[in-house]
Amino acid sequence: MTGRDGGAAIGPTTENSPVIILVRPQLAENIGTTARAMANGGLFHLRLVAPRDGWPQERAWYASSGAHRILDAATIYETVDEAVADLHRVFATCPRPRHIIKTVMTPRNAAADMRLTEARHLRTGILFGPERAGLDNEDMARADTLIRYPLNPDFMSLNLAQAVLIMAYEWWMAADNTAPHVLMTNETQVASKGAIENFFGNLTRRLDETGFWRNVQKRPGMIRNLRHYFQRGEITEQELRTLHGVVTELSRTAEQSVAAKAAQGNAHEGQPDA
Repeated sequence: MTGRDGGAAIGPTTENSPVIILVRPQLAENIGTTARAMANGGLFHLRLVAPRDGWPQERAWYASSGAHRILDAATIYETVDEAVADLHRVFATCPRPRHIIKTVMTPRNAAADMRLTEARHLRTGILFGPERAGLDNEDMARADTLIRYPLNPDFMSLNLAQAVLIMAYEWWMAADNTAPHVLMTNETQVASKGAIENFFGNLTRRLDETGFWRNVQKRPGMIRNLRHYFQRGEITEQELRTLHGVVTELSRTAEQSVAAKAAQGNAHEGQPDA
């Protein structure tokens, strides 16, 4: 099929990563976008239970945005029992509890539980129901745990790929160590406190020279405010160099202006009286 050509070089990120199981999926495009969502979160194993229009379907590859290998490796089952037979833990997404006595987790807690299960070299699977109605009671009876998404109670509608993406994201984040906050400095780096103090000394000296502190009594407080400003964030060395240049240029311009006024005044004084 033309839709299978190319695709990203993706594969299983871990040996026992969760299996995504689509139960009676209806549209090929939704299977394709599910593969795309899986790839975003490092999931690879896809199982299809009785897809309505059969399998394979070329439209799925077109919709996967390059996640072709997930679709190439997808396996087909006639029943949910067959699809989960080799798994050790099974989760099922459940938008609306239906009088079932079973543990219910958020996607985040479920993902953490799956990571612990994976560390024990056991395999997990997540059941997702048909697009129109979701899993029925018989499907959920095959699961150990239900997953319910804590969304806006007035509008909890998700399409299939969105539901899978939330779980894929939480799975990925459960083992991710990305810093929650980082300053992108590109080719420069964060300036040291000494470099900042050097700049601040230059700034203060220039302000003294230009007579900025017209109210001498307020000078200490104004200096503290300026110091707080420059110490508040992570100023880079490049930014300090720019600020040094700004201060130097402003001082030079001010000196030239004073000199020009003085010269003009001297010229007037040298003119003979009318």
